[in-house]
Amino acid sequence: MTAAYDPLLRRRHLFAALLLLSCSETALSARQCADCGSSPVPYPLSTGPDCGDPSYKVRCNNGALMFDTLNNTYPITSITPETQRLTISPSPLIPDTCVTADISTGGIYLDSSSPFNITSSNTILYINCTEDLLESPLNCTASSLCHAYIDASGLGACSHAPICCSFKAGGSSTAHKLRVRSKGCSAYRSFVNLDESLPVRRWPQPALEFQWVSPPKPLCGSQSDDCSASPA
Repeated sequence: MTAAYDPLLRRRHLFAALLLLSCSETALSARQCADCGSSPVPYPLSTGPDCGDPSYKVRCNNGALMFDTLNNTYPITSITPETQRLTISPSPLIPDTCVTADISTGGIYLDSSSPFNITSSNTILYINCTEDLLESPLNCTASSLCHAYIDASGLGACSHAPICCSFKAGGSSTAHKLRVRSKGCSAYRSFVNLDESLPVRRWPQPALEFQWVSPPKPLCGSQSDDCSASPA
């Protein structure tokens, strides 16, 4: 009888497949972090050293999920594990100014080697810009979306700042950072999946979306393997 029809060999293959499936499911369930308040923390996001994947660190602060960049911390407003995306609430404007509060840390900076990046679903409005931005490839014309936003949002302090620009994030220069500074643009707003044909009053709340890459799958080749351990 050939090996293709060997009942013992077929049983061994079936056992190995079931073992791998069971091991993978056990690893994910064992490693997923507990909820943060009312917010689930899907794998691979990690709120501690004993769950999730430490490379995908988020923080649970008094029942609220927070996202740490290299230079600041922002509240997480949504997580969609199916598309491996999360959104944060960007820094607010300092009252009676046209400056975002995170100008003191230069805006949003991600580690370029981290599994997170800024997605192209974000429409960014740079506000209160210097003339240096006029030489950039951004849309800094009078028809730029940022002018409509300033006019409709009643941002009095920003109405005196004539130069503002709009663009889609996610390119090589904005995949890991959104800069705010005095010699550039001192404020920004971000909108996810913005329908530019809508009036400003129907725009979504400001948010910035990140996407994460898939983590390595846990290694599990036999019953003696520790499937919950991180891959080497």
